[in-house]
Amino acid sequence: MKKITEIRWHGRGGQGAKTSALTLASSALDEGKYIQGFPEYGPERMGAPIQSFTRISDNPITVHAHVVNPDAVVVLDYTLLDIMDVAAGLTEEGVILVNTSKSPKEIREKLNLNKRKVFTVDATSISLDILGRNLPNTPMLGALIKATSILNLETVIANVKKKFEKKFSSKIVDGNIQAVKKAYEEVQSE
Repeated sequence: MKKITEIRWHGRGGQGAKTSALTLASSALDEGKYIQGFPEYGPERMGAPIQSFTRISDNPITVHAHVVNPDAVVVLDYTLLDIMDVAAGLTEEGVILVNTSKSPKEIREKLNLNKRKVFTVDATSISLDILGRNLPNTPMLGALIKATSILNLETVIANVKKKFEKKFSSKIVDGNIQAVKKAYEEVQSE
């Protein structure tokens, strides 16, 4: 029996951590997996630190709580590294992915991480270049897929298209897909 893969997303209100957690979950569902995707609700407001969570498994998921020991942590806003322990509970074999122009080595040193796999991608620059706005969530999805191989990139792209075309113009949908692909190609690891 394969274990549950748990992912914790850290971001600020308005950056898309909730959307990313839910998009990843629905992408996994499209691949026939059991899923959970949910945000942590509280008195959040635009710019306030928030968390969201995703669980993916080949078997039914019976746990219904926040992710405490994630297999992967995704940080959409580098400034959160200075105000909270984003790596708290991360498994020894875990993956941490940070939206930053800094190298994975710099992040490893800053967070004093030993065995964990560290990945970085400048999702902010990608989203500004392609979308014209600082929306790092879709680039971070692409980078996460490359860092973990948890799902197929094509499944995530199809899901982004399906979810976004209901709300946005084809230009915005195409831009988000391009941002996913670019981050997938540009993510760095150590």
